[in-house]
Amino acid sequence: MPHDTPLIATIAVGLGLAFVLGVVAQRFRLPPIVGYLVAGIMVGPFTPGFVADQKLAVELAEIGVILLMFGVGLHFSLKDLLSVRVIAVPGALGQIAVATLLGMGLAWTMGWGMGAGLVFGLALSVASTVVLLRALQERRQVETEKGRIAVGWLIVEDLVMVVTLVLVPPLAALLGGKAPAEMASPGLAASLGVGPVWGTLLITAAKLALFVASMLVIGRKLIPWMLHYVAHTGSRELFRLAVLAIALGVAFGSAKLFGVSFALGAFFAGMVLAESPLSHQAAKETLPLRDAFAVLFFVSVGMLLDPRVLANHPFAVIATFLIITVGKSVAAYLIVRAFGYSNSVAMTISASLAQIGEFSFILIVLAVKLAIVPQAASDFVVAGAILSILVNPLMFLAIDRIHAQRATGDAPVLPAAPRAPPEEEEPTRLTDHAVLVGHGRVGSRLRAGLQARGIAHLVVEEEAETVEALKTEGVEAFLGPCGEPAMLERLNLAGARYLISAIPDAFEAGHLVEAAKAANPGIWVVARAHSTEAVEYLRKVGADKVLMGEEELAKGMAAALG
Repeated sequence: MPHDTPLIATIAVGLGLAFVLGVVAQRFRLPPIVGYLVAGIMVGPFTPGFVADQKLAVELAEIGVILLMFGVGLHFSLKDLLSVRVIAVPGALGQIAVATLLGMGLAWTMGWGMGAGLVFGLALSVASTVVLLRALQERRQVETEKGRIAVGWLIVEDLVMVVTLVLVPPLAALLGGKAPAEMASPGLAASLGVGPVWGTLLITAAKLALFVASMLVIGRKLIPWMLHYVAHTGSRELFRLAVLAIALGVAFGSAKLFGVSFALGAFFAGMVLAESPLSHQAAKETLPLRDAFAVLFFVSVGMLLDPRVLANHPFAVIATFLIITVGKSVAAYLIVRAFGYSNSVAMTISASLAQIGEFSFILIVLAVKLAIVPQAASDFVVAGAILSILVNPLMFLAIDRIHAQRATGDAPVLPAAPRAPPEEEEPTRLTDHAVLVGHGRVGSRLRAGLQARGIAHLVVEEEAETVEALKTEGVEAFLGPCGEPAMLERLNLAGARYLISAIPDAFEAGHLVEAAKAANPGIWVVARAHSTEAVEYLRKVGADKVLMGEEELAKGMAAALG
């Protein structure tokens, strides 16, 4: 019998089409995001055929934003956030100011008023949470200095947008639009003896302060305690449910009670949980859902584009796109360099911010509703957003190639800034050595074995605390993923004798094995696996010896029988 299932249809068709077009994009060596955006255009209201429910798609995408920011918060601490405030706060405010002025200039050429230009420029000034974090996570840079600056910058932009969204309605008439009906009543502002604008600003500041205080004082105790309590029940199902309930519940509650964004609420929830030993497991539990809903975010963005705007207003669309990708990037690059950071950090930050997303849509839709900007402004923002999201991965690929060329000496090395980020460590001087990837329960025992046999070795580990502890013991250790070109150069795989992959993720290990064999076909590779399929996969990509824990345990137990 027939069913009205817009939610299921939106998820099924959106994810299915995104998968097909993502594979096609990958086949043509394009970022999968291109496929996801095209999928959104195809199921949007402006193209023939199936039309997905746009409102549902946007809400599903918001879940992806919440889970993404929660995951980032799990890898951050208040100390990390405060450590980048010197660059993040003035940098974000300066870049917002430059982008806003450029947007106002474009609005002036189109005959719009000052207020319309101000709001239009602000909409172009803030980066998309999903796009920025997706790019950093793909390169495992969230926990590096580059990543901390980018996320701190993003948090400042979020705070600016929260304040902007609450100030636009009371300022609508002043900006050339119409004030909403609720602004006609005196309300709380009048009872405080101040005007509506100052009253709204004071209330917003109080709510933000109360939110931060609640998360750092109450949430810092309650959230970790709750997760530890559930962990002691021994139920993985309840643990996973608790993580999702905390992420979504805190995001929703903070938005309703304090007026902050879902993303900001989720970030602080993750940040207060980061101090718990269970934070790493919590991050793993949210990963599959996070990736799925992040795809729906890009599909929902594609649904907003009316392709006709590209033909009807090519100049305005191109100018909007250039402000986002060139104007913002140049401003961010110059600001970061002015603060004494290296060329590498400046390039990464400028590429991270060369796009716009969810906050831009919210602000421009509100401005259209209040008649501050014409409907065309919304079309330009959406078109600029999609074009910038399409180009953004290509900018990162270009930066990766530049870094790879510098590492191999194919390009001239630019002079370094006074301060070098921690991820740009000196390459190892070891030769004929063993490269041990992973220093958990398996890796730590392997290192002890290498040390006992007198084999020169180094360790690659993603936990900063472990790396610091190893360095304290005099062990050469590197922080970060092993698969990046710059990291591979530091490890001197070309001169290594052994590669030992002690990480449990077969997919990640496979990429590592392929990279090692490409750099040094004669290197002897030993890897661990958790299934027969993983064993076959790792052997296929070049591992010389693959050991499966369960199989080796069974052999040992059988041998113990005599």
